[in-house]
Amino acid sequence: MKKSLPRRLFLRGLGTTLALPLLDAMIPAMTALAETPANPTRLRRLGFVYMPMGCDVTRWTPPGANRLDELSPTLSPLAAVKEHVTAITNLELQNAYPGTHATSNAAFLSAARARWTESTDYYLGTTVDQIAAKQIGQDTQLPSLELAMDLLSTVGQCDNGYACVYQNNLSWSSPTTPLPAEAHPRIVFERLFGEGGSLADRRAALRKRASLLDSVTEEMARLKQQLGPADRAKVSQYLETVREVERRIQKAEADTADNRLPDLDRPVGVPAAYAEHARLMFDLQVLALQGDVTRVITFQLARETSTRTYPEIGVADPHHPLTHHGNDPEKIAKVAKINQFHVSLFAEFLAKLKATPEGNGSLLDHSLYLYGSGMGNPNVHDHTNLPILVAGGAAGKMRGGRHIRYEKPTPLANLHLTLLDKVGVRLDAFADSQGKVDDLFDPLSL
Repeated sequence: MKKSLPRRLFLRGLGTTLALPLLDAMIPAMTALAETPANPTRLRRLGFVYMPMGCDVTRWTPPGANRLDELSPTLSPLAAVKEHVTAITNLELQNAYPGTHATSNAAFLSAARARWTESTDYYLGTTVDQIAAKQIGQDTQLPSLELAMDLLSTVGQCDNGYACVYQNNLSWSSPTTPLPAEAHPRIVFERLFGEGGSLADRRAALRKRASLLDSVTEEMARLKQQLGPADRAKVSQYLETVREVERRIQKAEADTADNRLPDLDRPVGVPAAYAEHARLMFDLQVLALQGDVTRVITFQLARETSTRTYPEIGVADPHHPLTHHGNDPEKIAKVAKINQFHVSLFAEFLAKLKATPEGNGSLLDHSLYLYGSGMGNPNVHDHTNLPILVAGGAAGKMRGGRHIRYEKPTPLANLHLTLLDKVGVRLDAFADSQGKVDDLFDPLSL
């Protein structure tokens, strides 16, 4: 009987720890995949992508009910993966009122009421991703991964008397502990594949080699001798993807010297184009999930009140002022164009997960992602009829291709409880900012 490789297999080099994807060689001979630690259904991955400042709901909401046969204009980029996606209409966030950008961001994953303060006595609630990370993230290198697209370094008061911490952080490990997100692909790359140590130590190790993969070349050659043709091809594809992501990061850093007009919200050394930066951050998520480096991810596509422009899609106006459109059709159309652009990047990410084989299915089959915003109509700062999508198979526990339209407003917290349940985490309720149960939320029937 063959001796199987461990699922938690790492290749180690100078300053490098490279996790590998699930291989056939990790499954013991004469053993069903479902009965092994390598079974991808046991990985229970959960991700969240935040879209800031709501949407034009008329262009977002799918026209039909029950089945997602016809997509709305904003959701049209999802056509190739719609059988893996569920659109949910009429969810609300009551604890996000009195209706601010700060509370939209803060309540999205906590369903909690942020304490109104401009100082350091902020208080919110443990977010759903961190509730999951405490149970399903403890067996991985990183219990959770927090990502963003902007430098989130502003402090003090950011929005109607609310501290900037509420807009800067999606993820909170406790009511008083926000988890800062990282926007620089190089730093994320080093967190995923570096051995640890100080930043200076990791940078010194990087300077000693042309590529992170160079230091594991010999160990990789030895490993491939133990693998069959299918596994060798899978490892080669994975390493090519890692090297391509690293090459794109290096190119962005090299191009920094030519960028005479830097975006003040964008870290130095990241791609100048928003879409390329976002694709890099999504590709890093694919690698993190494929190598089982983490099983819980949050990603902020842009911060609330972002004044980012999108010249690559023909929108030269800043995003935030556009959302206060005063029912101007031209401004609303531009907001919808930004919404569709963000959805298109998420759709590309889902397609990559779908194209990544794992076990008896794909990475998308074994993952569950929530995409959406804590704000509905940005023109009036409401928190009803939120734009919400759920994607992925949750290892057979979730089916897509649906549009669920609730007759009356339903708490977003119900969906959070449902997602936790789908990945095997049990929870009865979320708490408000005073630690009291605001409502006993019921999981949704998805």
